[in-house]
Amino acid sequence: MTESDKKYILRGEDGHLRCWWGHEPLDYRIYHDEEWGRPVTDDIRLFEKICLEGFQSGLSWLTILRKRENFRAAFVGFDFNKIAEFDDEDVAGLLQNAGIIRHRGKIEATINNAQRAIEIVAEFGSLASYIWGWEPESREPGIGKNDTKGLIPSITRTSQLLSKDLKKRGWKFFGPTTAYAFMQAMGLVNDHVQGCVIRELAESARREVTPPG
Repeated sequence: MTESDKKYILRGEDGHLRCWWGHEPLDYRIYHDEEWGRPVTDDIRLFEKICLEGFQSGLSWLTILRKRENFRAAFVGFDFNKIAEFDDEDVAGLLQNAGIIRHRGKIEATINNAQRAIEIVAEFGSLASYIWGWEPESREPGIGKNDTKGLIPSITRTSQLLSKDLKKRGWKFFGPTTAYAFMQAMGLVNDHVQGCVIRELAESARREVTPPG
């Protein structure tokens, strides 16, 4: 572990070292330990993560975590085949739903992106096949202003290209910063800090997964 890494790792009351953000509140610890950075290959779960990262833009991730079950209920489990059929009446209902983020642009983007996801499935066989095709061969440096003084990037070359490609395909609310947060969340990269108790578990989980396509 480098001196730089030590700045961003903490020991919890259970004795384990974790990324500085993954200790408390409990919502963060559970998400950090059980989900963040673990490889996801299921289309519905991938679409959920894309949507939630979009809704998080400008907000705390804790807010999204605590509303996630409400989002799942409101967006039919994030089944993009069903969301693609949402109409103006559905949008109006979602804008009245206090359990989610009532942002018209993000809601409409979710419906639009569901329709675009169907197009990707038609072209690539699955959303997972498309997404995993963007896995970097090695760790990439950050571009521009990065979080934690460059230890963990906020934008990389791949996140820029992924965002650009999806934008060209008609996706919305998925800029390069959101794209990188998504890549971290679904295991396309492993950004658990060196020394974090979960880092090797995430690496092991990745080795056991054969990406679609």
